[in-house]
Amino acid sequence: MAKSDTNSETARKPRTPSKTSTAASAQARSTRRPAVAKTETPYHHGALREALLQAAERVLERDGLAGLTLRAVAREAGVSHAAPTHHFGDLTGLLSELAAVGFRQFNAAMASACDTATTPLARALARPKAYVAYAQAHPGMYGIMFRTERLDYSRPSLHEAADASFAGLANAIGAMRHEQISRDTLTLDQAAAIARAWSMVHGFTMLLLDGRLEDILERLPKGTTAEQLLEAILKSSATGKWPVESGAAKP
Repeated sequence: MAKSDTNSETARKPRTPSKTSTAASAQARSTRRPAVAKTETPYHHGALREALLQAAERVLERDGLAGLTLRAVAREAGVSHAAPTHHFGDLTGLLSELAAVGFRQFNAAMASACDTATTPLARALARPKAYVAYAQAHPGMYGIMFRTERLDYSRPSLHEAADASFAGLANAIGAMRHEQISRDTLTLDQAAAIARAWSMVHGFTMLLLDGRLEDILERLPKGTTAEQLLEAILKSSATGKWPVESGAAKP
């Protein structure tokens, strides 16, 4: 009976693992340890917002407006999914801030083209050529800049960029007409001059981006480009009448 009790106690007593088995178990656990999750891309303070806008522009130009989501932008930037929401609120906020970037790029491209022109005719042609060239190089950005229903113009950055864009065009038309044009109040004649200049080049640009000018270009002498077609339109309709200062009409 005593022997049986001793055996029972021995059976219940936990065995102390040997040093060899402990080391082997630790090694096994270390080999099974999951890989450390990829950390977010480090940014200096204040730079994440700019990095997100750059990522959004890449997604937009690569995947189109349908592919531009907050999560897609976060993946492109290599940050958490919450980051775009923190900086822009929602997709409308992101699109609005991206459109503001587009307007600033757009205006800078036209201003640069006009600054490098050396003759009155070259200056007259530089602005619309730069307008079309920007749209061809950045069709996604150009597209959202004129999608007013997707944008929030109460956001200061977009409001300021679009307002400065309109002011640039109004000032240029005023200089051409030798008069001061107010940004807030227009005469019908002034409004017609602004709308005429913008409509001509914007319409040409949209037809070009949509591939609707291919039929015309195919009928022209071989090698004729869309830029040459645009130049011919400008010369035949209003040589020297296109405003040469920076800016573009607010959509």
